[in-house]
Amino acid sequence: MSLNKFSRTLTQEITNPAAKAMLYGIGLTSEDMNKAQIGIASTGYEGNPCNMHLNGLSVHVKKGIQENGMVGLIFHTIGVSDGMTNGNDGMSYSLPSRDIIADSIENVVGAQWYDGVIAVVGCDKNMPGAMMALARLNRPGMLVYGGTIRSGTYKGEKLDIVSAFEALGKKYAGTISDEDYEGVIRNSIPGAGACGGMYTANTMASSMEAMGLVLPNSSSYPATHEGKKEECLAIGAAMKVLLEKNICPRDIMNRHAFENAMTVVMALGGSTNAVLHYLAIAHSAGVSFTMKDIQDISDRTPLIADLKPSGKYYMEDVLAIGGMPAILKYLWQKGFLHGECLTVTGKTMAENLAEAPDLNFDTQKIIYPIEQPLKPTGHIQILYGNLATEGAVAKITGKEGERFEGLAKVCNREEEVMEYLSKGEIKAGHVVVIRNEGPKGGPGMPEMLKPTSALMGAGLGNSVAMITDGRFSGGTHGFVVGHVTPEAFDGGNIGLVQDGDKITIDAVENKIILHVSDEELAERRKLWKPIVSPHTSGVLRKYIKNVASASLGCVTDL
Repeated sequence: MSLNKFSRTLTQEITNPAAKAMLYGIGLTSEDMNKAQIGIASTGYEGNPCNMHLNGLSVHVKKGIQENGMVGLIFHTIGVSDGMTNGNDGMSYSLPSRDIIADSIENVVGAQWYDGVIAVVGCDKNMPGAMMALARLNRPGMLVYGGTIRSGTYKGEKLDIVSAFEALGKKYAGTISDEDYEGVIRNSIPGAGACGGMYTANTMASSMEAMGLVLPNSSSYPATHEGKKEECLAIGAAMKVLLEKNICPRDIMNRHAFENAMTVVMALGGSTNAVLHYLAIAHSAGVSFTMKDIQDISDRTPLIADLKPSGKYYMEDVLAIGGMPAILKYLWQKGFLHGECLTVTGKTMAENLAEAPDLNFDTQKIIYPIEQPLKPTGHIQILYGNLATEGAVAKITGKEGERFEGLAKVCNREEEVMEYLSKGEIKAGHVVVIRNEGPKGGPGMPEMLKPTSALMGAGLGNSVAMITDGRFSGGTHGFVVGHVTPEAFDGGNIGLVQDGDKITIDAVENKIILHVSDEELAERRKLWKPIVSPHTSGVLRKYIKNVASASLGCVTDL
């Protein structure tokens, strides 16, 4: 195979004898010296079910690369378990890990000057981090999704990670026995794979398949399915095509590809984190893509998937109805996707989908017909008002209603929600305000999965709303608004809210209003002081100094 235009392998042979000696030192042969070198970035580590199997998948990827006449070289980057860090100080490190992943992949591939790169990813921040790196490097590459987890079971009920958090709410409400609480905890996570609903990991996996950055069905195969191994072995042939045709990520990641990705997020009821991540990925790819563009996509895309967290089904159920290719084919046939977009197969999206199976609406109830959607427009709504002058992101599937008006119950940190809930101080009609949890204030913009799940478990899911300058997990459901910008740390009005203030959240008019006069807010601002961060050094200090607003995707390289 001829080397692509990015290769410096031959230059190294001539001008850098140490590089050649080192390549011999790792076991390469003289024949290998003229082969394309492919960096395989594994986010595998033993401490998280989402990632525990990824090092093994990377070995299969390497085998496929070698069998197709290239040299595969595995390296590693970090991962953080969102499920384990939710509700504790570790969550401050989750979103920063996205940018560390992007930086580290860019750093290794740039330094070693690999001809191509493959990222093997599992948990929430792995995928956007790797996509950002591929866009920055812009040399032939693709991703492999580690796959969704199988559902757990206890007493005949299907379980997942959210079941564990909701069980805590039931414990606070006194509606679950100690035995059953322990039974749910022990059986929610049966093994390898990412969280099983249309949470952030499966949202990003599905949408990056819609973007064309993975092989067909990558987002459909569960982690333990034989098809996942077969996909990894097939990567070698696909990478060979990318090199021969010199197809690079930015050839794939154009404006229409971003529209395809976010259309799938809306159609499937995906995580609000996709807003944050695709703003950041677009920045890395040099594509103009804003919150207004996301709202426009939401306005024209119906919600058609009955998937967790607000629906009944899990990602493992999707494979049985034809997998993601069947869903993409249906959306393309109905005019919601751009079929001309190039993909990592070397073919267009339309060419890939030509042989995909058709959805059968008589035999499956996971995907609804466009003409009979669960909601006629998207569940993600971008709200503006005096509480969010730069925007906020609401997740409204329709089951919660589309308008909520109530009185503020202010929590200056996430932990206060759990305290008030355990004391019975959060009641129907409250708008729970969680502030100082933004990208700078958190720091790291923590997810509020623990309090939202606890509220659901306590039976308050339909009678309270929650707003925050932090984020929500893809597992969150209920009347929730996150990404409130400007955040409290930067002087946003969310920092001025007091208990008892009336707040209106309107997902029809796309407004979020604090019913307090400008004069009163000005008086309150005179007394307001930003929180003092305890982080005076290290990665979180660097993050606070460099991170942009959530309305810009929390990028760190502006």
